[in-house]
Amino acid sequence: MPDAPAQPDAAAVQQLRRRALESLAAMAPDALDLGTRFRAAGYELALVGGPVRDAFLGRPSHDLDLTTSATPDEAEPLLAAWGDAHWDIGREFGTIGARRFAGRHGAGSQDVVVEVTTYRTDAYDPTSRKPLVAFGDTLEGDLSRRDFTVNAMAVRVPDLQFVDPFDGLGDLARRVLRTPIDPRRSFDDDPLRMMRAARFVAQLGFRLDDDARAAIVDMASRISIVSAERVRDELTKLLLAPHPRAGLEVLVDTGLADHVLPELPALRLEIDEHHRHKDVYQHSLMVLEKAIALETGPDGAVPGPDLVLRLAALLHDIGKPRTRRFEDGGGVSFHHHEVVGAKMAAKRLKALRFDKQTVQDVARLTELHLRFHGYGDGEWTDSAVRRYVTDAGPLLERLHRLTRSDSTTRNQRKAARLKAAYDSLEDRIATLREAEELAAIRPDLDGTQIMDVLGIRPGRDVGEAYRYLLDQRLEHGPLGEERAREVLLAWWAQRSS
Repeated sequence: MPDAPAQPDAAAVQQLRRRALESLAAMAPDALDLGTRFRAAGYELALVGGPVRDAFLGRPSHDLDLTTSATPDEAEPLLAAWGDAHWDIGREFGTIGARRFAGRHGAGSQDVVVEVTTYRTDAYDPTSRKPLVAFGDTLEGDLSRRDFTVNAMAVRVPDLQFVDPFDGLGDLARRVLRTPIDPRRSFDDDPLRMMRAARFVAQLGFRLDDDARAAIVDMASRISIVSAERVRDELTKLLLAPHPRAGLEVLVDTGLADHVLPELPALRLEIDEHHRHKDVYQHSLMVLEKAIALETGPDGAVPGPDLVLRLAALLHDIGKPRTRRFEDGGGVSFHHHEVVGAKMAAKRLKALRFDKQTVQDVARLTELHLRFHGYGDGEWTDSAVRRYVTDAGPLLERLHRLTRSDSTTRNQRKAARLKAAYDSLEDRIATLREAEELAAIRPDLDGTQIMDVLGIRPGRDVGEAYRYLLDQRLEHGPLGEERAREVLLAWWAQRSS
């Protein structure tokens, strides 16, 4: 086990204990009741992991992780009697879950969800992506297999005895992530813990212990044994955390990103579009932070945390390394990097097993993120504004935020000019939307009317005519049915000649 750091400040520890007492008291009625049932049956039960850590941080949880000396077969009837519903989907890993519905302890209470796992140890076969699970026989042994000391604390129930064999409370006060056992052994047992280290840096705002960081640097390639789905889930949690930049920097600085998101560290070698000799990697992190600041509350246009916006902000420039060209006179260009980047983003997100809609949305935002930059150079026609809105579709509000965030220039005049130009564009969109219902732009004739006017049956010609009328609608605004019929017949006559 690695050496424990110096003792934390006593006042900080005392504050953590006060927070924990308040949080544990809030969850006590349900957890203590369950603990009483297990003890009466002759088994140990303890709160463990995230709920204990969060209790010390003053963040009560209604989803409780517990560990027990009982086997799954022994735990299941106890949970069935305690809860209003229970399930055994995790039985293979020693876990039985249960839910107690709200209202047991008066108005305003919430459902309580518990997952109870038998004491265990596990390890990874070097050639397998699945952990080998073996049940253990002590709480301390179970805690030793946890990822970090701040997650290796427990509270026995029902007597609320605090168990902390690896000084997790001290590390919590020091705000440091340290492994309970030698980090190389811990990360070798489950390489995903290296990703979890970056995720907890992003979630908790803690720093990574020097030994743990060095181990990740040495073992980064070991992450390749972990399934893409598990990596994706950790990356998603990292990006949705309060401090994603800090977590991403851990991924890049330790070399983990070279294996899970190689397009990100590749950006460190590039120069940004403003030619200020700052690399595109730092620019992308700045864009991410600015985009997060523009997310809205739950009733706003882009409620945060928004995964699609954050992914697009992070990946919007990944096409630059492949498109970089050194021009005569010393300049650098990245022509069509938005198109190349969109394809690269889609390929990477598919490899990480993101869902189809997320892949499509992030790729589309990446493709569109430069569209605005011609606006400040000359007045767009109403047709160009309509196309901007139509091409963005339901991603328009995210595109607004991505485009605004992409301005990271230190030139105050240029920044003010870009902001004013985008303010102007949004004002024009609002004006046109009010006049023309931009969000629901359709041709002036629908498919049935097109077939009636042209005397044709359903088929490819109807779709082509529909697209032609839509193009006319975008170019000229509402035509009205009579004018649309005239335009359609003229197009059809010319097409048929």
